[in-house]
Amino acid sequence: MARNFGLDTPRETRRSLRGNIDPETFGRLSERFARFLGTARFLVYMTAFVFSWVLWNTLAPKDIRFDTYPFIFLTLILSLQASYAAPLILLAQNRQADRDRIALNEDRAQNARSIADTEYLTRELASLRIALGDVATRDYMRNELGDLAKEIVEELRKPESDAK
Repeated sequence: MARNFGLDTPRETRRSLRGNIDPETFGRLSERFARFLGTARFLVYMTAFVFSWVLWNTLAPKDIRFDTYPFIFLTLILSLQASYAAPLILLAQNRQADRDRIALNEDRAQNARSIADTEYLTRELASLRIALGDVATRDYMRNELGDLAKEIVEELRKPESDAK
């Protein structure tokens, strides 16, 4: 029986010896590790570890020492720690750069909205000023009524002969 391998047939899933690693979980762990490497606590722990290693391997009886003077095994351990720390720190920095890029884009969008709102309000304020230019203000009305009252008083003071 011939198998049909057309585009309408889904591919069978293959089993792999590699584990399925969630990149988000791994990224969070690397960030926590990188954050810990940048603390004074880590420096104190590493200093105490190296100091106790050197003390043990120089002052302990010769038959229970496990790493003699050039401390090759200590160098290997520190190199191994550094070889894992560097990529994890870079991964954490890349994730932080991605978050910063997203935040920057959101800030730009917010600034664009704010500028658009400000421009709209500026146009509205300008149109209100133009509209208020056509509206009589209280001082204007007071002056006009005062002038009209003066004219009426002057007309009333004129003799009646001038009125005819």
